[in-house]
Amino acid sequence: MAKQAQALTGLEMRGDGTGRAALLSGRVDTEAAARLWEPLMAEARGNQGLVLDLSKVEAVDTTGATLVLTAEAAAGARIEGASPPVLAVLDRVRAALAAPRPKPVVYSFAPITGIGRRVVAAGHNALDALGFVGELLVVLAATIIRPHRLRFRELLRHLDEAGTRAFGLAVLLGSLLGVILAFQSAIPLRRFGAEIFVPNLVGISLLRELGPLMAGVVLAGRTGSAYAAELGTMTVNEEVAALRIMGIDPMALLVLPRVLAGMLVMPVLSLLLTLAGLIGMTLIMGMLGFPLTTVTQQLAATITLGDLLGGLFKALFFGLAIAAIGCRAGLGAGRGPRAVGDAATAAVVGGIVAIVLLDGGFAVLYERLGL
Repeated sequence: MAKQAQALTGLEMRGDGTGRAALLSGRVDTEAAARLWEPLMAEARGNQGLVLDLSKVEAVDTTGATLVLTAEAAAGARIEGASPPVLAVLDRVRAALAAPRPKPVVYSFAPITGIGRRVVAAGHNALDALGFVGELLVVLAATIIRPHRLRFRELLRHLDEAGTRAFGLAVLLGSLLGVILAFQSAIPLRRFGAEIFVPNLVGISLLRELGPLMAGVVLAGRTGSAYAAELGTMTVNEEVAALRIMGIDPMALLVLPRVLAGMLVMPVLSLLLTLAGLIGMTLIMGMLGFPLTTVTQQLAATITLGDLLGGLFKALFFGLAIAAIGCRAGLGAGRGPRAVGDAATAAVVGGIVAIVLLDGGFAVLYERLGL
């Protein structure tokens, strides 16, 4: 009988008395499979026992092999003429298609279970944090007894990175903060002719609250995240595990210099930011017509040395909390490409939340002590 042919790119349909045959030729890759999928599937669904002739196929990728195997399953077809390399690809894809599929995750709304799971996770996290603090205190006590254990070169490097290189940002932020506070305070006080008291308000706010708090935000966003990223990368690359295997304590080598640097630079950043804020406020007061002597007299009559020392004392603990949280987030980083990013995020969020909570605690403490 005469042969019937259907000409397509890379596909030729032939029929005789023994049935229909699909002749594939050339490279059956992703691009070819996109063109041939619909016509070959239509032919396979309408012709049971279709023969898939692959004698002219030069190469096949996983997409092309999926096309051939899907047509084979749809028509109960048989494959003929495939070369050994093509057969090898078909066998691998057939095994992959036959492998059991993972069960879909069925979402169930269980708020009570979710709350319990979060509470248990928070408890484990609190225990881990307590263990980290205890280990840090032990290392600190051992370093006080044996100061040579502290790597002073590393301490100086972290002091430079966390402190000196952050001076510009602290000055900029403090100046803008002083300008904004002066403007916003002068607007309502002007109604009562009390603009002269703007330095009192801004000075107390900066020295006792906003100076240490904003410096803590700068340290958490800039240094806490850097600590978490550095130690997280070392954890993911198993460098921290290698240190433990060699008998080197990562707390003494990696954590202690960073924590001490955070504690030492935080009061300096707070003082610098506060002074920059007072300078910005003074400029605004000058624009409003108040001379420098008036501003300094108002500040001297309002703020005391106790206000300054109270803010710096808070800043010391802010630096301790931020550095410790950043180091703990880095050492507790998991595995995978997202681990370092998650550690940095946890360090920034945890540091900001910690300084806000500490600031509230110090506010209550100072009020009880009459400071």
